Amino acid sequence: MHRIVNLIVAAALLLSLSPAAWAVDPTYTEFFSNKAIRGYDSVAYFTQGKAVEGKEQFTTDYNEAQWLFSSQEHLDLFKQNPQKYAPQYGGYCAYAVSKNSTASTQPDLFTIVDDKLYLNYSKGIQKKWLADTKNFIRLADQNWPGILAD
Repeated sequence: MHRIVNLIVAAALLLSLSPAAWAVDPTYTEFFSNKAIRGYDSVAYFTQGKAVEGKEQFTTDYNEAQWLFSSQEHLDLFKQNPQKYAPQYGGYCAYAVSKNSTASTQPDLFTIVDDKLYLNYSKGIQKKWLADTKNFIRLADQNWPGILAD
């Protein structure tokens, strides 16, 4: 019995060390969920200026994730132009991407710069982000394609 358990553990370890296991999904979702922005409405950031929870009846799939919206109107706007409303860097922490890494995000920690949505990991990280936003955006824009490719 121990041998079977050891084989299973060894196989799981080998799989977790493979490059495919480290690949970054194009859209950040939590481990046990496929919801972008933790189920928050990405259009609401632009129309209401705040984080608003989406509803299960207003959903669409985009960029390998499920997107929820608070209304049919927001769902329709997103479908017309998802790149306008989806957060930059797949919804990963914009500050982390500027440092050539990835991190999860909190829906209420956001900024909109030049009509683009950026999310952050924590209040402390957002404070750093806000201190030099333009430079961090420049760095993140350079890093993002490489992060996806790794």
